[in-house]
Amino acid sequence: MRVVIDVPVRINVGPIHPSTHGVLRLVVDVEGDKIENMEAHIGFLHRGVEKLLENRMYMQACPYMEKLDYFAPMSYDELYVAAVEQAYGVEIKEKAMYVRTILLELQRIASHLASIGFLCNDIGQLFTAFMWSFKDRDMVLKLLEAATGTRMFYVNMRIGGLVRDLPPGFEDSTIELLDYLSKRIPMYEKYLEKNPVFMERNKGIGIISRDDAKNLGITGPVLRGSGVSYDIRKNKPYYVYEKLNFRTQVRNEGDNFARYKVRMLELRESIRIVREALKKMPSEGSAVGMPIRLIGPPVKNKITITERELPRGECMIYLVADPQRPYRAYIRSANFINLSAIEEMCKGQRFADLFSIIGGLDMVIADVDR
Repeated sequence: MRVVIDVPVRINVGPIHPSTHGVLRLVVDVEGDKIENMEAHIGFLHRGVEKLLENRMYMQACPYMEKLDYFAPMSYDELYVAAVEQAYGVEIKEKAMYVRTILLELQRIASHLASIGFLCNDIGQLFTAFMWSFKDRDMVLKLLEAATGTRMFYVNMRIGGLVRDLPPGFEDSTIELLDYLSKRIPMYEKYLEKNPVFMERNKGIGIISRDDAKNLGITGPVLRGSGVSYDIRKNKPYYVYEKLNFRTQVRNEGDNFARYKVRMLELRESIRIVREALKKMPSEGSAVGMPIRLIGPPVKNKITITERELPRGECMIYLVADPQRPYRAYIRSANFINLSAIEEMCKGQRFADLFSIIGGLDMVIADVDR
């Protein structure tokens, strides 16, 4: 007589897997197709960026920062330069504040379009939306290339401003692109939200409650998808965000669909922010910052904490400043914190839905490992 014992089967997902958004290893215990337990293993992409910063002059470090989140490189560059500005006590030019806000929101649009495309690709059978999103993202990247001179890694921030002013015709090109994207967003929603595969693989999947989201410290669209109205741009505004009329987008369901929906709503808000910033931006003056100096002005603030709302959530740098280079730079990344919630999200879900949940988290593993 053969005795069959039902025990969970352990499955390794990754570290090389097309749906883990990088070199991430997930050890999953499944019984049937139900996830009983899961553990995330990181460290396969560790490059020691925080240590590298301690051995580089301040403005030599920007390219390293941009590689952390290669889908929103300008956001990380700006965060680091803002931390250096805070340490030096440098005032940012008014026009530069508007230009930075505009460029950061365009970067957020490009990042959210990529995240929606990857979610559709992870689910499968939705390759049309993946191609749409990357086509539209490419148009935003071309606009950023016109402003910065490079397509992907911009290194466009300088202490007190930027490398260069916006090129002639940038405002008209931006408005034209925003008009186009405003018409495209309803097309995405109509296509995806009437698709039974998309809805079944996202509605009620990967639920995390409001209290659990707060206790785990998750942030960004993942946090706001669980009903917590917290956005650094609103709660601790910087640059010209307090002068602009936009709303923090929140959904209460806490599932994968809510996280997708928050990003769709934030696309609309970013379009609104860019339009208003373009109208209010002063026509006179320059946005150009200081030239690169390996030895900067005297440090005024030895210890600083700088916070920003990046496309994937709140990120901060704790900087201990020396005159020539950081003595210590600690990065609190949104991706690392958000990944800690994946075990809670996956328990009790079907194994196939693991990849929907990963796509809904919108992770960049380079930012997890640092």
